[in-house]
Amino acid sequence: MGERCPHSPLHSTGWLTGWRLTFGGEEHGWDGALVTIVQDPIDQVFVALYDLTDEDVSALDAWEGADTGLYLKTRVRVAALSGEVLAWTYVLDAYEGGLPSALNLGVLADSAEAAGAPSDYLTQLRGRPCRSIGH
Repeated sequence: MGERCPHSPLHSTGWLTGWRLTFGGEEHGWDGALVTIVQDPIDQVFVALYDLTDEDVSALDAWEGADTGLYLKTRVRVAALSGEVLAWTYVLDAYEGGLPSALNLGVLADSAEAAGAPSDYLTQLRGRPCRSIGH
């Protein structure tokens, strides 16, 4: 986010309950399936919340393919330390399935760690199956 949205500071972190982290749209990815979330009543996803500037919103929408329909911009409720907040997220408009690249999974896990995700969440995330480099 620091590279994609340089004008938008980290606000807080929290949990997106009723959703599950997954991957899909392998045919759209360069080296594996793309990260997304799907509704799941018994799961939750650790999230970082940012105060986005209008400029960074436009840049992020373009980066995530919201302007092409690859990802759908969706409003969700996040349980943050300060209480429940409404936030925007991007949900892949493709079938669930496929493996992410090892590189993309590593970047995702490193970002979650930098934002303060609990160790058990990080262990589960880093232990997910992925495509090895060169496949």
